[in-house]
Amino acid sequence: MLARKGPLLPDGFFLTRLAENAKQPNQFKTNSQRARFITKNGSCNVAHKNIREQGRFLQDVFTTMVDLKWHYSLLIFTSAFLCSWMLFAMMWWLMAFAHGDLEPRDPNGEPGPVPCVTAINSFTSAFLFSIEVQVTIGFGGRMVTEECPLAIMVLIVQNILGLIVNAVMLGCVFMKTAQANRRAETLIFSRNAVIAPRQGRPTFMFRLGDLRKSMIISATIQLQVIRRTVTTEGEVIPVCQLDIQVENPLRSNGIFLVSPLIISHTIERGSPLYEVSAHSLATEDMEIIVILEGVVETTGITMQARTSYTPEEILWGRRFVSIMTEEDGRYSVDYSKFGNTVPVRMPALSAKELDQIRGVQEGDVPEGQLQGWGLVRAGRGGFRRGGRTCDSSSASRPWYAAQPEKEEHVKAKQKNGQKKTVQLEEIGRKIEVEGLGDFSDRE
Repeated sequence: MLARKGPLLPDGFFLTRLAENAKQPNQFKTNSQRARFITKNGSCNVAHKNIREQGRFLQDVFTTMVDLKWHYSLLIFTSAFLCSWMLFAMMWWLMAFAHGDLEPRDPNGEPGPVPCVTAINSFTSAFLFSIEVQVTIGFGGRMVTEECPLAIMVLIVQNILGLIVNAVMLGCVFMKTAQANRRAETLIFSRNAVIAPRQGRPTFMFRLGDLRKSMIISATIQLQVIRRTVTTEGEVIPVCQLDIQVENPLRSNGIFLVSPLIISHTIERGSPLYEVSAHSLATEDMEIIVILEGVVETTGITMQARTSYTPEEILWGRRFVSIMTEEDGRYSVDYSKFGNTVPVRMPALSAKELDQIRGVQEGDVPEGQLQGWGLVRAGRGGFRRGGRTCDSSSASRPWYAAQPEKEEHVKAKQKNGQKKTVQLEEIGRKIEVEGLGDFSDRE
């Protein structure tokens, strides 16, 4: 039922969606499974092969280590610590061997020279001392004396290198645990998208919800259609990305994700789905990608959640059921019905075909003229949707352009001796002036 599965939702929530799919299968589905760029959980489904310049990944070691899986990262961190301990243990052992600290001495005899590092008698003791220095344990049995200045330099170098290894390890662990896609695990998308009529127009819709109470600040939604296109020159473009405008009164992609929302896109002229019908939907070679971006309220980290819908996952003539109710002065959301849909009456024609039929039926529109849909100015700063008859002369003319005068009016103005009569109202009395030039001479 949901695009993201996790322990936050019981398994019983998925049974409703499965039962609905079994009872009402999509008759336009195809048996073959198509490739997709973005999987349902948001990961990129692209395999990179034959990369010759592998060294570029080592130039950005930190990002490479963050992108690695956990077991590889832990193996690298463990190997880094063991190698550094072994390296400095060998240095401490060689220093003690060169200074003569490893020679056996009689405990009852005369004391020998002062060693560089006390209590180092073998490689094992040198390895233990290397661990004590790098992790700053200091059991007190072994210490560096002032006998060997080289030992003091090695001690400083090992401390600095140990701090660098610890800083890199902690940074990678923090970035891996605080990645933006972790927050996306509690952002859910409906398993299927639907196409249903809304306000008299075919509309593409899907549902989006957030399982956490913490908000996503400045959340924006973006829709893109990826399809294979062929240019007029015959060039094949395998990945052609087209933006889809989200239906929003503010004409922006910003949303306030306080509760599950139904994100919609009105299919009209200019939309990539304008010529898609119920029968051609199954044969369409396209993928609709949904990208949600925002800032996590608790951490301030920018996050991104992704999913996609293929033609097999788009249901024609269905709409989402309501999942929000008001109980005891607060709103309640029933996530068990998150992806449930119900059938609605809708023709199997595309939006383009509906516009053609509407243009012919709604009154005296000649053949070849389509009934277009656009934004009509409605007062100051507002727009409303409405229909208008489009022809070759007015289809590309904006609403603010002057309308052409009729032919009979032009001929009337071309008659000799005819002057235009203008009525002016001046301080309560009317004055008829013949021609604009007479008005200037009246002064």
